[in-house]
Amino acid sequence: MKKLFTAIIMVALFSSFSVTANNVDKKNPYAMIETVAKVTFKRFSDEQTEIRKNPEILKVIVREELMPYINYRYAALKVIGYKNFDQTTTQSRADFVDVFREYLVTSYAQVFTLYKQQAVEFEPEKDFDEAKVVAVRTSVLDPGRPPIDISFRVRRNTTTNEWKAYDMVAEGVSLLDSKEAELSGLIRQKGLPYVTEMLKTKSDQKIVFK
Repeated sequence: MKKLFTAIIMVALFSSFSVTANNVDKKNPYAMIETVAKVTFKRFSDEQTEIRKNPEILKVIVREELMPYINYRYAALKVIGYKNFDQTTTQSRADFVDVFREYLVTSYAQVFTLYKQQAVEFEPEKDFDEAKVVAVRTSVLDPGRPPIDISFRVRRNTTTNEWKAYDMVAEGVSLLDSKEAELSGLIRQKGLPYVTEMLKTKSDQKIVFK
């Protein structure tokens, strides 16, 4: 039960990149995460009635509010892994990145059906002027449960100087590392196109409240 609860919160927080691009300070990883989290939680709450009628709205929210702030391409290539890279083609990697993005959309949207409005505390901003990767730590507070510590790994684009999230670490467990461990063996054994089609099938699934 605790693992399920942790997964719900991780996805809810990771999906909490909202607001319009004009209002999000993408050059400050701490401000970006905190600002978009607060606004997205509000949108989720405001649209709850419509979401209950049509859960597919969750995919729309994830696409609009989350994906612009997620470096899904970097995450997808990390999942492929260096050991498998030479066994893939440029086209097969491009196909995988596109499907991996939609797979994330569906995965986050489905877990969002279990989301409830927990309180979140954000750590104070630290110096990141010379950093390329920052771990932004948060604590999720829920009555009757111990706090859950979650870190967002955020990576700087050295060309634009803007930050995007690419991973979450909840209680020491990296989601990206877990996904890489799950899929890298299949990529090696079956090939990248096989895994791409597998994820495409999963990404096409409808969102349902269970």
